[in-house]
Amino acid sequence: MNTYLNLHIALGSLRELDTQLIIAQRVKLVESKLFIPILNEVEEMQKIMVASINKLKT
Repeated sequence: MNTYLNLHIALGSLRELDTQLIIAQRVKLVESKLFIPILNEVEEMQKIMVASINKLKT
């Protein structure tokens, strides 16, 4: 499996985690003070992953 494909799989997993975190917050399974920093970290990782994928495309 090549790096490009691995990054796409990892990005999909991060997006799934993002969705699960939002659901957990909406049904009040997690406190906002914990939720916000974790969600910010996940979003930052997604940005890095997308940048890496775009760099590999070129």
